[in-house]
Amino acid sequence: MRARDIAGWNHVKSGSRRVIVKSRMIRTPGRDGRARAHLNYIQRDGTSRDGQRGQLYGPETERADGDAFLERGQDDRHQFRFIVSPEDAEQMQDMSAFTRDLMKQMETDLGTKLDWVAVNHFNTGHPHVHIVINGRDDHGDDLVINGDYITQGVRERATELVTLELGPETVLEQRRKLENMVGQDRFTRIDRQLLALAEDGPIDMRGDQGGDHVLRQRRLAKLERMGLASQTEPGVWTLAPETEKTLRDLGERGDIIRAMNRSMHEQGRAPDPGLFVFHGPASRDTVEGRILDRHLSDELGEKIGLVIDGVDGRTHHVAGIDPVSLEGVRNGSIVAVGPEVAGPRPADREIVSVAGRDGVYREDIHLAKARSMPRIPGGDADAYVASHVRRLEALRRVGIVERIEDGRWQIPGDYLERAAAYDTSRAKQMSVRVLSSLDLEAQITADGATWLDRGLVSRGRSNVVDAGFGHEVTEARKQRQDVLVERGDAWRGREGRVRYPKGLLVTLERRELDRIGQELGMSRGTSYRTMADGEKMRGTLKEKVRLASGTYALVENTHEFVLVPWKPVIGNRIGQEISGVMRAGAMDWQLGRQRGLGL
Repeated sequence: MRARDIAGWNHVKSGSRRVIVKSRMIRTPGRDGRARAHLNYIQRDGTSRDGQRGQLYGPETERADGDAFLERGQDDRHQFRFIVSPEDAEQMQDMSAFTRDLMKQMETDLGTKLDWVAVNHFNTGHPHVHIVINGRDDHGDDLVINGDYITQGVRERATELVTLELGPETVLEQRRKLENMVGQDRFTRIDRQLLALAEDGPIDMRGDQGGDHVLRQRRLAKLERMGLASQTEPGVWTLAPETEKTLRDLGERGDIIRAMNRSMHEQGRAPDPGLFVFHGPASRDTVEGRILDRHLSDELGEKIGLVIDGVDGRTHHVAGIDPVSLEGVRNGSIVAVGPEVAGPRPADREIVSVAGRDGVYREDIHLAKARSMPRIPGGDADAYVASHVRRLEALRRVGIVERIEDGRWQIPGDYLERAAAYDTSRAKQMSVRVLSSLDLEAQITADGATWLDRGLVSRGRSNVVDAGFGHEVTEARKQRQDVLVERGDAWRGREGRVRYPKGLLVTLERRELDRIGQELGMSRGTSYRTMADGEKMRGTLKEKVRLASGTYALVENTHEFVLVPWKPVIGNRIGQEISGVMRAGAMDWQLGRQRGLGL
């Protein structure tokens, strides 16, 4: 029997154990690496019962192959994700056995074998299991699950299994659980009961109505103190329209605060809620510091919240992070998190090129240049130039460029920086920029150009506060100075102040790249070489290499390879042919189809 033939699920049996089930269907899961990011996330460190990495398991194995599972679902139309959280999970003997029993029952209900993997989580107050199901049935067709079964049937089957193991919930247990809910700053079962009563008008609590009457009265008194309930007359209550949303938001904030407290305790530091700062997905702030912890915002998968030990001495929580941007970024890495940072667009580089030294962009000159090009994006020179004109008009409206007359614009010298800043200001999502994958201790003795070095040589005002993590950074900088002086890369002036030679960062970076290049060359059987400014390159992107000086792309042909600065735009190009030009120490990637190989 297929799920579309199942209906009428009704979870109302007296004494049944409560189970919360959350579900989500993800379309085209093989696109953009999001399915892999989710699977990696639910296996992260600290989620197992002993605080280690979560272990992926399947129907018949305690160690499932996540790569093979993702490959089987690569072309599926959709993927199903479930979180199953028994209220009494801490009393259960074996969460994995429970999950396998649940999946067997689902297979019986749906009339098909299911391709699934799961991970048990014990890192919250309520142990739960993450289940991921690929989107095809045992005939190779799209797996179709009736909406009623997803919302009610899975919960009822899970409830039956928990109740079978632990026995029906006693009246005393039910009463104890409800009593614990009275003072909670989150949405509870009692609140759901009160909202149901409020559908018919004011809630009349006068007289002895038996049952949970006293608990409801106590909960209403709590809601009144929170400004979410009021009495129109003694014993007659009304609820604020935003009651449910406010309580759910408070519950989420409480979960975040507990995560932040836990992270601080793991660092051996006493948490100070007065120094907690919260940033929503639409925040325009940029937070710099060390990643302490991460968690799924909705536990099902697309956005992650980060706990960051800030250089400003405060502890930050940043919501709305794309999991793909955290691929390969471990806890302890030093990052800058904020609105997605936009680099110069290819169109902006083209505008600067056409403007030349006099800084005047001429539409007619650009059109003549486009028509002489052997290949042009879209194949239409007029449309190609018109797209650049539209860009200039958009930037004119915000005061970045000036139109001299029709077909001519004045381009300022800092045009690329201002245009990129404008794009960043309009970014709709948060991004993560890794400043260092090394911890402070490793940076102190590293031979590359570290994040500590960039802070030491910077002439701008430091955002590091001598408190919390900021104090650790301050002390690490002092130790790094001693190392640089000892190695002869810096010196102390007569007044005792450390002086740095011009181009120190370039020198340190080149030293590390030369060392790593030689080591990789020996292991790969090819030779390493450096690239000069303005030089073009073409080859196959082999891998991402994280060093003290930053993150680099290893691009190789049959004879040699280079290490060049990494950019997110090439993140999905590993194994593919790419080309670009080195400009001022950064790669200007050209990602159209290329022919032939050669660096």
